[in-house]
Amino acid sequence: MVVPETRDTSTFIFRAPSGAWFDYQPGQFVTLDLPVDPAKGAAGNVQRTYTISSSPSRPLSISVTVKAQSTSIGTRWMLDHLKPGMRIRAFGPNGIFSFHRHPAAKYLFISAGSGITPMMSMTTWAWDRAQDTDIVFVHAAQRPSDIIFRDQLEHYVARVPGLQLRLTVEQPEPFRVWHGYQGRLNSLMLGLMAPDYLDREVFCCGPEPFMQAVREMLISLGYDMERYHQESFGAPVATEAEAPVIEDVTPADDASAQVTFASSGVTASCAETDTVLAVAKRAGLNIPSGCTFGLCGTCKIRKTAGEVHMR
Repeated sequence: MVVPETRDTSTFIFRAPSGAWFDYQPGQFVTLDLPVDPAKGAAGNVQRTYTISSSPSRPLSISVTVKAQSTSIGTRWMLDHLKPGMRIRAFGPNGIFSFHRHPAAKYLFISAGSGITPMMSMTTWAWDRAQDTDIVFVHAAQRPSDIIFRDQLEHYVARVPGLQLRLTVEQPEPFRVWHGYQGRLNSLMLGLMAPDYLDREVFCCGPEPFMQAVREMLISLGYDMERYHQESFGAPVATEAEAPVIEDVTPADDASAQVTFASSGVTASCAETDTVLAVAKRAGLNIPSGCTFGLCGTCKIRKTAGEVHMR
């Protein structure tokens, strides 16, 4: 099933052909194998990582919510070509971005754009479990019509005393009344939205520049960043170089190595600076992957011998 959410966002609802239930933690993600060029067979597939927007408290189906991105082949293909009845391979679930791993008395969810999806999964879980929930849910969007899941969230808020929804938009729409906040999220706005933010466990998800701004804001406000958690599938914004860690082993640019993949028996030569994923792809092996930056963990495989450099 495909459910339109906004002008450029849709939710795709999947069920297992066997009727099996889905087991995952709210906030985790899956990697989808998308046949963007069927004429090329498996070589025409791309793998893309999407946060699960549904809740494991509703295990008969699983949902991902996709926002159009002009530079994303996979996302564009899903919105244009993925129809009810089609079958897609999925890998996972993966990820550690879940409030199940960080129990707290009070939470602050901060999201922007399609970064709302893991927050929606966690909020729906709390709603379905009828838990005594204390969540301040802050979401930023370009316009009111761009707010994903707005009706569903307002339905939750009207019935759960401990759930507070705080919305801010950059551009209210003409001829429509807007009662929420206006402008980019800042420290003054945060203090009005959640006066006790220093006491809350923070979960943040959105475009990398948005999350970087939130991190810098919280640091400047004296927030304990040990209680800050974020999800991201893209390359981080460049910042000042960090001091090197003495224990790090830096690969040599001119040194060679060999990698043997046990399941296939394939051995490939490579440079020490190559990633295992890149070596596998050059060797024609299909290792599920998502971000390709080493952030999401989808391509993680077991090492049986030798040394690798983790970064």
